[in-house]
Order: sequence, then C-alpha cells, then structure tokens
Amino acid sequence: MTPSPVPAPSARPAFPTLRGGLAALVLIALSACGEQELYAKLDERQANEMVAVLQLAGIPAEKAAREGGYTVSAPQSEFARAVQTLRAMGLPREDFDSLGKVFKREGFVSTPLEERSRLVHALSQELSRTVSSIDGVVLARVTLAMPEKHPLSDKVVPSSASVLIKHRPGLDVEALVPKIRALVVNSVEGLPYDSVTVVPFVAEAWLPAPPPPDAVPESLRAALWGAGLVGLGSLAAAGAVAWRRRPEGRAWPPLRLAGRKPEAPDVLP
Repeated sequence: MTPSPVPAPSARPAFPTLRGGLAALVLIALSACGEQELYAKLDERQANEMVAVLQLAGIPAEKAAREGGYTVSAPQSEFARAVQTLRAMGLPREDFDSLGKVFKREGFVSTPLEERSRLVHALSQELSRTVSSIDGVVLARVTLAMPEKHPLSDKVVPSSASVLIKHRPGLDVEALVPKIRALVVNSVEGLPYDSVTVVPFVAEAWLPAPPPPDAVPESLRAALWGAGLVGLGSLAAAGAVAWRRRPEGRAWPPLRLAGRKPEAPDVLP
C-alpha cells in the first residue's frame, strides 16, 4: 500500500503571531508618547496659568475640558519636571474664602463666638489673597490673633498678625516687607505696626534649564524609537511570509555582485 503523502505545513498559524507582535510594538510606541494627567477639576483661569508656566519652562503641556472642570496634562517623560515646576510656582493657586462666602447665612441664629471666629477667618483669607497677588510672591499666608476684650477687665490685649510669604529668587524683600506690614495694619482695626511679623522664604527656581536647541525632545525620541520598532517588526513579518511561501525543494538563487559576470560552469571531459 502506498503511503498517503504528508500535507505540507500551512503558513496560516504564523499570521496571528505576527499580528500580535506588531500590535504589541504599536502599543509600546503609543505608551512611550502618552500623556500624563497632572491636575484635574480646575477652573479655566488655573488651567491657563499652569499651561503658560509649563510651556515657558519648555514642557509641552495641554489643557482639556472635562466633566467638573479642566485638566492639565504633560508628556510622561516630563511628568517629574512639570510637577516640580508647578510646585516652585505655587500652582495651582489656592482658592481663598471671600467675606461673602464666609458670612453666608445658613442658620437662623449665630452665637457671638461663631460670628467673631468667622470674622477673623474672613480677614485672614482676604489678606492672604491680597498679598498673594503681589508680583513676585508665590505663596502667602496671613494669620490673625484678635483676642476678645474681657467684660470685667479694663486691660486691652492688642491684636497681632503673622505673615508668611514665599517669593521668587531676586525679589527685593527688604523693600517689600514694610509695605506688607502697612497693608495688614490698615486692614485690621486696632492692630499695632510692631505686632505684625513678616517671614519671607525664597522659592525654588521656577524655570528649569531648557534642553539644548540641537537636542531631540524626549517625546520625539520616544516616537522615533516606536517607529523604528514597528519598522523592524514589519520587516521581520515580511521575511517570515516570504520564507513560508518559498518553493519546496529549491534553494534560494545565488547572490551576484554588481558588475561581475557569472562564472562558466565546469565542463567534465
């Protein structure tokens, strides 16, 4: 009995493996160029300030409208530098409570202690917002101490205030401190000038050194690596398909160098 011929192996099983490899390479390339979200639920003013600061620092940041506010994102390769830059600039800025928000009536009757506490908190928030708006000041905190006069004592305890400011390097702090003291004294009734303490701190450099002009950005470098991997995967897939489809029992034709004539075959005598 003549044995039945063994069917030649099919080349189809190789295609799913090749497609899976190409898909993995594409995913790697896309993940290398992905965006990382920095902050979310921001208002438009905060998002614009953050994007402007990051772009001035050489970081390609973008904002996008989402449910509940705006988001700010940057490339994954620039995530650490973006967070450091925003932190040095005191961004996103804190939303201070206004007098109208603090004294928004929610009940019928408020005790005198509640009213006074809300007054002190509202004044501190308003002064913190005012000092933070000064050019060169990154962060400001104003704390007021306004003791209540005892009804059975004639001794008056003076109020006091402490101001913490975080400013950019190079700011003339000696000329700024007296102005901040005068601003706080004129905003709080009965506050002596000598009872206001201003403590300044120097912030970190908010603009890191940008990369050299001839250097390739990290995002572009990652994209080029991804494109190279995809190209190598395509060449490997094409070579595998050509090898599977070669004629059975025949060898590849010999390579011939350009400009060289093929040698005559040897003739037997």
